[in-house]
Amino acid sequence: MSEIESWKRLAALTPARIALGRAGSGLPTSETLRSALAHARARDAVHAALDTDMLAREIGKLGLQLIRVQSRAPTRDSYLLRPDLGRRLLPADREAVAAVATDPVDLSITIADGLSASAVQAHALPVLRSLVDHVRSAGWRLGPIALATQGRVALADEIGELQRARLALILLGERPGLSTPNSLGLYLTYAPRPGRQDGERNCISNVHDAGLSAAEAAARAAWLIREAFARSLTGVALKDESGARAAREIRPGSGCADGEQPPS
Repeated sequence: MSEIESWKRLAALTPARIALGRAGSGLPTSETLRSALAHARARDAVHAALDTDMLAREIGKLGLQLIRVQSRAPTRDSYLLRPDLGRRLLPADREAVAAVATDPVDLSITIADGLSASAVQAHALPVLRSLVDHVRSAGWRLGPIALATQGRVALADEIGELQRARLALILLGERPGLSTPNSLGLYLTYAPRPGRQDGERNCISNVHDAGLSAAEAAARAAWLIREAFARSLTGVALKDESGARAAREIRPGSGCADGEQPPS
């Protein structure tokens, strides 16, 4: 096998930009255009607005109570420039969440746009549908689903505390990379409250068409929730040993995307 053929075989196994070839001292025109298109899609994902009406209708079909909330970031620009605002609820929405939290619950679920509303639009509902099956099977008490805009991961801590939840789970769009602009992440925090650190959470990332499936993500989340309740913790001391993803189920190109990092 020639060196060129070897590189082509490797390139077929990953979405990473390898073996692109060259034209003179630069990239071929086709690769330059592909990179520009990927960058444009990533920017679009960051600035896209979440269709909360559609999500609310579909969540209602699952028989779940819903409450819409917004972070203290009034605009997308302020959300990007002031991460701290995206981590806290508007005062009025804080009161609204507290008002419907009549009894303590086991699990608080928040769905938020994060840095990719298109990821939430594409993958949040399939994950939620699978996760609700696990919740009902386990008999966990579930608080009203919080549908949040301009939200970051830590927003779920405040919502979970107000709902007096044992554990908070948030589904939100991850920072887009050049391989995929539509990657969903799940973050779990035991005993949620404002001020929790990232090391006190567990994260399930890369839920998208070429990555982790919705059913796998829900199964992993259910395993982590169960273990969190048993051990009274989440974070670095709780490792995902669910074994839900056998090696044979790993599809080509399902690794971490270029430049992706969990949003803070």
